[in-house]
Amino acid sequence: MATIHVDGKSYEVQGSKNLLEACLSLGLDIPYFCWHPKLGSVGACRQCAVKQYNDANDTRGRLVMSCMTPAADNTFIAIADDEAQAFRKNVIEWLMTNHPHDCPVCAEGGHCHLQDMTVMTAHSSRRYRFEKRTHLNQYLGPFVKHEMNRCIACYRCDRYYKDYAGGTDFGVYGAHDNVYFGRTESGVLESEFSGNLTEVCPTGVFTDKTHADHYTRKWDMQYAPSICQQCAVGCNTSPGERYGELRRIENRYNGAVNHYFLCDRGRFGYGYVNRKNRPQYARLQHSDANMTTDAALDQAALLLRDAKRIAGIGSPRASLETNFALQTLVGKANFCAGFGETEQIVQQKIYQLLSTLNVPSLSLRDIEDADAVFILGEDITQTAPRIALAVRQAAKNRGLSLAYGRKVPGWNAEAVKNIAQRDLSPIFISSVSATRLDDIAALTHRATPDAIARLGFAVAHMIDANAPAVSDLSADEKNQAQQIADTLLAADKPLIISGTGLQSPALLDAAANVAAALKNHGKNVGINLTQLECNSLGVTLLTQGNSLSVEAVLTAVCDGMIDTLVITENNLYRRAPQHLVDAALAAAKVVIVLDHQLTQTAKRATMLLPAASFAEADGTLVNIEGRAQRFFQVYDPAYYQTDTQIHEGWRWLHALHSTLMNKSVDWSQLDDVIDELIVAHPFFASIREAAPAADFRVHGLKIARESRRYSGRTAMRANLSVHEPRASQDIDSALAYSMEGISGPGNPSQLIPFANAPGWNSPQAWNKFQDEVGGPLRAGDSGVRLITPQAQFNFAAITHTTHTQSANTLQTVPVYHLYGSEEQSSRADVVKERIPAAYVAISSADATKLGLISEQNVKVIAGDISLQTRLSISDELASGLLAVPVLKGFASIRAGIMVQLESVSGEGANA
Repeated sequence: MATIHVDGKSYEVQGSKNLLEACLSLGLDIPYFCWHPKLGSVGACRQCAVKQYNDANDTRGRLVMSCMTPAADNTFIAIADDEAQAFRKNVIEWLMTNHPHDCPVCAEGGHCHLQDMTVMTAHSSRRYRFEKRTHLNQYLGPFVKHEMNRCIACYRCDRYYKDYAGGTDFGVYGAHDNVYFGRTESGVLESEFSGNLTEVCPTGVFTDKTHADHYTRKWDMQYAPSICQQCAVGCNTSPGERYGELRRIENRYNGAVNHYFLCDRGRFGYGYVNRKNRPQYARLQHSDANMTTDAALDQAALLLRDAKRIAGIGSPRASLETNFALQTLVGKANFCAGFGETEQIVQQKIYQLLSTLNVPSLSLRDIEDADAVFILGEDITQTAPRIALAVRQAAKNRGLSLAYGRKVPGWNAEAVKNIAQRDLSPIFISSVSATRLDDIAALTHRATPDAIARLGFAVAHMIDANAPAVSDLSADEKNQAQQIADTLLAADKPLIISGTGLQSPALLDAAANVAAALKNHGKNVGINLTQLECNSLGVTLLTQGNSLSVEAVLTAVCDGMIDTLVITENNLYRRAPQHLVDAALAAAKVVIVLDHQLTQTAKRATMLLPAASFAEADGTLVNIEGRAQRFFQVYDPAYYQTDTQIHEGWRWLHALHSTLMNKSVDWSQLDDVIDELIVAHPFFASIREAAPAADFRVHGLKIARESRRYSGRTAMRANLSVHEPRASQDIDSALAYSMEGISGPGNPSQLIPFANAPGWNSPQAWNKFQDEVGGPLRAGDSGVRLITPQAQFNFAAITHTTHTQSANTLQTVPVYHLYGSEEQSSRADVVKERIPAAYVAISSADATKLGLISEQNVKVIAGDISLQTRLSISDELASGLLAVPVLKGFASIRAGIMVQLESVSGEGANA
């Protein structure tokens, strides 16, 4: 700790910080541009000048840049000094010389750090009356809009994109006062994290293009605290709504999880919520007539009363509450978690390992602190992208260590970068093909899933002789395993990452063995087991890993053992072979589907009930680390469309259960469902702590979903009636559908819908909500960990999967794409532009052996299933594998089976 003296007052701060960060952590306002909590200091903008004095007796002092000055003990500075204030005012006037006076039409208006800092420095009039410098803008893809004339050359975008996110197709060009930030030529930004430019940029140079099509000022949108639904990492988000549709998604700070950044799928993939063909009314099959909610419940109950045996198929993309409501309706023995057969097996393995392995499942913040990482089989950029960005930061810890050894503080970004050069912490990646993290890897290993698992088992044995040994390793694999083992043992905070992507239980066992071996050596080891959907772990915990697979349920329907299905938010065609789903849906007497999308399964329903999306519902998700987090309804769909029948899945299911039982509905709000869930599953007792109850109040007031500057409800429903009704009343949460109520940094972190503080309207306002800049939120980071590591783990035995391979057979492995592999975001129009065309891929060696060429049409034969598509040939794919992308038309091909690949004459593919 250090004592600094600011404007005559003394404060205790962390001596490792710079003065800007220390003062902001104290709540003192200093304007800045180029500095960012995760990017460090470069002193490029000169905006954060303060007066520094030698001691208490010095009255002259000198101007210093607070971002480049250590918060050393007994430092004397003045923020309010006249010379410092005049200097800051001059600097922003210089920066504004070429900035267009276009705030009224700029998409960043009211959300702009430049506006905030201009006001803070009291720069209120322009004296420059000459021609401004102008630039041509670039097309940067469907996500990010470019308006280069607004640039103030703070260099944040370049430093974030290249130094932090590892992008290579973006940079700064030119010199002096004529620099250009963009690509060498127009084109789609390649980074999976390009959307963060819209929040990193302090002006309107980079803005959200998906928002531009239905633009609304920040102060006229309604927000709610939410959790990203597009993967299992559990990033916190702030969705913004206007007129009953989502307008944009912004990052919501959580110091333990995503802190300042989201991936592009999470930020831009919300378009499925706004689709016009969404189910909005309850309907019977082959009928165009809409039913009232009561009539729909009566009809659904009538269908279920005649059932011989009902099975419920839940979903890893539905909330805990909705899955529990379905489980209550059909009974635990008849409830399926909604996984396909192979995914069910690996999810059971995840449950087993997390229940017994005495190694913590790390948060993103902890991942960034790792000093050695071993990734087994998972392409995390495609399946858990925010973890990939965290691993990229972990790779820089070696450089930070070198800098600290030379007495250079970590915040001095350019100095650290020059010292580190390409000296990175070791990242070992064993995968079936190339990954986006290969550029920072100390070692890459391409192999089949079984061979990757064997490498992991070998590493574990080399660390701890009690782990089972592998007898069939090649000399190269032994050397690689020894290198990895030695490096992990030498690390202070090693991290093991694997997951369910390749659907291989052996890979998970191997990862657990390595982690346990390191733990036995006293290492501060962590593990991260990625999963594919937002509530994969939640629904697994709900069933304690024991559940029928989708294929097992469908087979029982075909065999006449089950005659009625209730399916919640699950497209069965992504879980099981098409012929099996077709046969089961045809054989079932009744199929009731609840969903917010018109999926292939929903189209086959006897009765379709319109479920609410995350934007219209409240619920709880459990992320990959076992952190339960609450998401809240952004808007009430009935306010804009009074006859809509969109309701939360749990409301439909409980009302249906109550109708069947001839009793009144007793789950009137979300808290009632949670209470019943805890009674039925005491394991979930702590999820009450995921967010305050609905009756929570601050000084008797709810939390406002809208900014204080909200324009009001005037004419919000003028197309229906000029008489404005009362705002919707939220009985499920402590949030209000208006600007009436409490807002600001003092609220519980789970209930903060957006970042806004006096004088801070941009995303930089999150600094005002934190204990210290870049640290946890004042009220603690949201979410509650459900899983406590246990010391019951025994080393897993080595398992070998045998395959009968002939000359033209290959083993299937699933491969994932950030755009297209996740079902919901794939329905967003802007994401569709980035989804690759259908294909299958083989290695160059296999292509030569089979006499196949790139881009030709091929037939994939897997038993009774066959499909045609184009062929891609990869120099990076391991031999003996057929890479099958998880895209429409391919999800039904089971992983790890042997298939034949044949050439097809003729043009075009029909996959």
